[in-house]
Amino acid sequence: MRLRALLGDGITGSGISGIRLLVGEGELDRTVRAVMTTDLHDPSRYLTAGALVLTGMGWRSGPEDSDRFVRVLTKGGATALAAGQAEIGDIPPDLVTACERHHLPLFAVEEELSFAHLTEFVVRRISAERATDLTAVVDRHRRLVQAAAGGAGLDGVLGLVAADIDIHCWVLSLTGRQAAAGGPDLPPGLRVKMARAHLGARERKARVPFRYRVDGRSFSLLPVSEAGGSVDPDAWGDWFLAVEDDVTDWPDRHQALLGELVRLVSVGRDRVEDQRRRTRRLSEDVLNLLASGADPVEVAARLRVAEEGAGGTRWQFATAALPDLPSGDAQRLARVLLEEALADQPIPALVSATGPGAVALIPCEGPGDPDGTEPDPTTRLLRERLAAFDGPTAGGVRVHIGVSARVARADGLRGALEEAWHAGRIAGTRSGRVEVVGHAELASHVALLAAVPEDVRRAFRGRLLEPLRAYDESHQADLVTTLEVFLDCDGSWTRCAARLHVHVNTLRYRIGRIEELTGRQLARLEDKVDFFLALRLR
Repeated sequence: MRLRALLGDGITGSGISGIRLLVGEGELDRTVRAVMTTDLHDPSRYLTAGALVLTGMGWRSGPEDSDRFVRVLTKGGATALAAGQAEIGDIPPDLVTACERHHLPLFAVEEELSFAHLTEFVVRRISAERATDLTAVVDRHRRLVQAAAGGAGLDGVLGLVAADIDIHCWVLSLTGRQAAAGGPDLPPGLRVKMARAHLGARERKARVPFRYRVDGRSFSLLPVSEAGGSVDPDAWGDWFLAVEDDVTDWPDRHQALLGELVRLVSVGRDRVEDQRRRTRRLSEDVLNLLASGADPVEVAARLRVAEEGAGGTRWQFATAALPDLPSGDAQRLARVLLEEALADQPIPALVSATGPGAVALIPCEGPGDPDGTEPDPTTRLLRERLAAFDGPTAGGVRVHIGVSARVARADGLRGALEEAWHAGRIAGTRSGRVEVVGHAELASHVALLAAVPEDVRRAFRGRLLEPLRAYDESHQADLVTTLEVFLDCDGSWTRCAARLHVHVNTLRYRIGRIEELTGRQLARLEDKVDFFLALRLR
């Protein structure tokens, strides 16, 4: 019921006599969801959001108590305060001032109106309105369940809700993948931004719903729970519902429908989990066979179960590691990331948690890698779908992904798995928050450097560059930058001098100083290579 329902002469049925509004004339459309009577100094533990609080003022021993009491009520989400005059007479001015300061509507309850009568009036009005709303909610619930049970899928259920209350809503995963839509498809860039907002809300454990404004549009983000997850319905998980509106302003009947929608999406999420558990078992079987050195014929037989009749299938591995998380959390999140990033493929990828993260065995239709110098389709897909984690609002989790080449025979799988883990280690040497390294990059000097122990790399880098750094610091020179630009210009004196905005003679002096300090000659190819590698090791 609304607060304004309290006011009236008691004859028309629109109100109850014996109550006067003292503060909050502009707040009479606030909703009353419960009624509570208290004289406790701190009633916060018993306070319900949306409650009309009745008090006989037993908590007040002096003017200073009013602000403290009102502050507790507003923090707890009370809708209004009704103070009885039977014991105290007129309402103290300090309570009126406190309610004005905290924007809490205040009513005076005259002596002839008992709290019991007022409570009965409020409860009766709330029950009548709930009964009316309940009929509509039950009807909507019936249609939603029928749509879900009838095979309409999440798209059909979301479409039904969108049409019923004229809103657009989507189910997105933590990577920004659109699992279902009740409206026009969201652009990929917007989905990435919303996934980043979801990740930030998840890391901060933000209150639900999380209101998010982006690209001139307002959304409410609500978590979707899953089987085996947190018992807290407000806990942020791997999927979330995005509604294009501020749902905190919705009427109760729409709030109830939204809650039912989240529960049905959760059921759909559980069905997806059931399907993924099967592929996880297959992946674990294959990894165990490879680890035990099983006959390739046995491995091939197990893979045929996953191919589902597809002919000419090749396979490749992708590995994921999250070095900033504890082992258990890293394995679970790495598995979820690979599952979500590789979802919607013609043949499901086999993903399982293992080692420092997770492994995906990915079936690939068609020929082998078309061009060893370009990222293969899987590498490009993973970079695109993990973009949500590569942003300042996405939290501090680093993700290192390695992708192997495609193999056509089971006896090549063990080598492909090692190749993927090695590519992942190379990703770990880079500074980005999300790094995906494909097999094409393993032929470069980067792969060679990644395999060298850190102490060896540090010593090599120090012998060549430390004399130059020391000289730069003591003479305010710029020999390290000069060396880097000189090599980048392929040793061209003219282009290098132009890039540095210095005369060629100045450049020759600097290069001479570099050679003198290091004992190397930049005219020799071997020394150029050593300097190039040392700079890459910084």
